[in-house]
Amino acid sequence: MSAVDTIIVIAKAPEPGRCKTRLSPPCTPDQAALLAAAALQDTLEAVAGSRARRKVVALDGAAGHWLPSGFEVVAQRGRGLDERLGAAFLDIAEPALLVGMDTPQLTAALLNDSLATLEKTDAVLGHTVDGGFWAVGLERSFPSAFAGVPMSTAWTGAAQQRRLEALGLRVATLPMMNDVDYISDAIDVAAQAIDSHFAATFKALDLGMERSWYDSSTRNG
Repeated sequence: MSAVDTIIVIAKAPEPGRCKTRLSPPCTPDQAALLAAAALQDTLEAVAGSRARRKVVALDGAAGHWLPSGFEVVAQRGRGLDERLGAAFLDIAEPALLVGMDTPQLTAALLNDSLATLEKTDAVLGHTVDGGFWAVGLERSFPSAFAGVPMSTAWTGAAQQRRLEALGLRVATLPMMNDVDYISDAIDVAAQAIDSHFAATFKALDLGMERSWYDSSTRNG
């Protein structure tokens, strides 16, 4: 198999009202945007620390000061997320691993392992605890790889894996992760990644629910 050294981060610009809306309530739109920005910062730092040669953000919205040097930006294309995922791979036009901005506990080491796994197969898929997926990698683009796959459901990951397998692809699974959709997810992920920007932002927001996980994580660490 060919070498894989491209990572795509599919992301929304972290602006109030357009990202992490399911964190409200209890978060205000401004607070949800701050958490989204922190998660994106953690994700981009993990990608920057990986061995990826090409680092791409497939972006919905405008790039801001949060974008580090060394990343290229391509605009998302398509209506639904299924179309946007497919377009990102077509626009990059080379083997790539795609990740979201919702797993701030992501590490460079896990990304490197995921790239290495993709080099040995046709596709990789990282499922999430809630039934979605946090990463997908393709050795080459397939126009129908995502078309019509239901997104944001409790069976999205399973449906995506069935689609890839139906295309005749050998699919390797990556470690399962929690992603941040609801406030309960934010509490869990902040506890998992205690040294992350996401955890620091969550604590600073003082939503009245961070003390238990922070104290527990500190005692257990």
